[in-house]
Amino acid sequence: MAIKPIGDRILVELLEEDVAKVGSLYVPDTAKEKPQRGKVVAAGDGRLDGKDLVPMRVKVGDKVLFGKYAGSELKYEDKEYLILSEHDVLAVID
Repeated sequence: MAIKPIGDRILVELLEEDVAKVGSLYVPDTAKEKPQRGKVVAAGDGRLDGKDLVPMRVKVGDKVLFGKYAGSELKYEDKEYLILSEHDVLAVID
């Protein structure tokens, strides 16, 4: 991966939500909810607390749940990613 987050930031590959089809209604992409789940593909070293480095609690490969409007979106090599601060992560999914 050519993108390496710094500090307490993580790079998340967005996972598409499973959509259950109800009847024969067509839901356009613009009406779909923004994904709130993703897989961590890169992580920074952690955040500085004074002179001490606090290590990251999430690691590469973790599936995470994050806030709906968290992070900054980017597209790289035809894939959609999100750069988040570690405090934007709500939970790790097993």
